[in-house]
Amino acid sequence: MTAVSVPPVRPVRRVPVRQVLCLLPLLLVTVVAVRHRSVLAEGFAQLRSAEWPWLLAAVGATCLTWVAAAVTRQGAVVERLPGRRLLATQFAAGAANHLLPTGLGASAVNLRFMAVCGVPLARSSAALALYLLAEGVARVGLLAVLLLVFPDALRLGSLLPDGVLGPLLGALGVAALVATGVLVLVGRLRSAVCSFLRTALGEARSVHSRPARALALWGGSLAFPVLQAAGFAAVGRALGLPVPVAHVAVAYLAATVAVALVPTPGGIGSVEAALVLALVAAGGPVALATAVVLAFRIITVWLPLLPGALTLGALVRWKVI
Repeated sequence: MTAVSVPPVRPVRRVPVRQVLCLLPLLLVTVVAVRHRSVLAEGFAQLRSAEWPWLLAAVGATCLTWVAAAVTRQGAVVERLPGRRLLATQFAAGAANHLLPTGLGASAVNLRFMAVCGVPLARSSAALALYLLAEGVARVGLLAVLLLVFPDALRLGSLLPDGVLGPLLGALGVAALVATGVLVLVGRLRSAVCSFLRTALGEARSVHSRPARALALWGGSLAFPVLQAAGFAAVGRALGLPVPVAHVAVAYLAATVAVALVPTPGGIGSVEAALVLALVAAGGPVALATAVVLAFRIITVWLPLLPGALTLGALVRWKVI
């Protein structure tokens, strides 16, 4: 018999998924920067005329927000998370948050980080919900307290056109009724939501049974918006904004609460508009309010974006997330 030679089978090359994920944040940063190049140019132009000591204070407050976020994330979960990797993850999550619809980027990064740390998905999702709840309660509560102390900080009538508030509240009420109806009618969804709520309540009880975790959760949640507002006020002082610091803080908190549900990447566009409107409502000139907002967003969004994306790619490559 004549031997038949069979050609060797070449192994199928796998797509280097992790390498692609490492490069994806840099590609997204490039796209976002090109789309907003005019905003970047104007923002850097405003920084050149500012008082640098106040700008440095704003940069310092921005850096501390990542520490506050890390403390809050640790407070939301019972397991002890590795501190340095947790802090690096918050820095990377900030970049992801500006590249994806608001909240999704940071949530995905932190869920993956907790999964790598051995936290089950159900409990890590509950910890994420607890974090978002604590941060929202702290932000809204701080705004309410400041409005009680400084009731004249904002001229609220200038923020919304006449006749808008009623339809807006009506739309929110309709949305709530629709969501309730869907939960009542769809059994599988209702079961999933009830199961998640049981897990979330159990996680919240476990966290609050440990004083250190509860202090980290609520202390970090309060420190986060305080540091953000302090950075915003520092930029206002750097550019000579003629508005009291407390009123600037109220304007910042009111604007960020108002745009919390707007699904744009990192709030880019919606946050700027809301901040300008809030500063004008607090008594600032339109041109100067715009300059302050652009400079603030350069410091808090655009300057950390590239190093944050590089950190995100490195964490993916090192399998931290």
